[in-house]
Amino acid sequence: MWSGGTTRFPVSLSQLAAAVLLAAALFAPVVSAAQDAAPAPKKVKPAAKAAATARVQMPDGSQLLLLIRTTLLALSDATQTGNFTVLRDLGAPGFRDVNPASRLSQTFAGIGAQGVDLSAVAVIAPKLTGTPTIDPKTQMLRIKGFFPGEPVQINFELLYQPVGGRWRVFGMAVNPGPSSAAAAAAAKVPDVAPVAEAAPAQ
Repeated sequence: MWSGGTTRFPVSLSQLAAAVLLAAALFAPVVSAAQDAAPAPKKVKPAAKAAATARVQMPDGSQLLLLIRTTLLALSDATQTGNFTVLRDLGAPGFRDVNPASRLSQTFAGIGAQGVDLSAVAVIAPKLTGTPTIDPKTQMLRIKGFFPGEPVQINFELLYQPVGGRWRVFGMAVNPGPSSAAAAAAAKVPDVAPVAEAAPAQ
């Protein structure tokens, strides 16, 4: 459980990994045969043309924080209660189509089984590992970062699709891993030369 910005998880990190849930099929362009044979488009009025080419706006800092917390708290509730229906219902249509509640339960079973408590994301500030981006073609918002903790931090990557004027989850990955400090310590090169192993006795 996280307490005061620290994390204590006496479990194997490899057991905590949760799979990425990306509804990748919706990224593929959809082209119908009728489009190839369609006549030249009619002139579009300026107002209609502007609406057709309008781009979604990047959420501000407080809106990004709300999106992240809402999603991970929904996952927290789901892992604690075993009911993944609400998490599924928060998703975009493509997410719901490929992720029934039963599949979400299986995907994130490791987090619940190992007792990973995500509820502290309500009070801990996440750290972003890159600038949030909106794909100009798909109009999808990608956010990547982590919630700090010791010795484990909660890494996340979230993908949102604009649906009816609201951002809805299209894909998510939640992966507990070593904290930045623990990873740095593990990667530190020792100052002394390695000792050669003794040959086995004959």
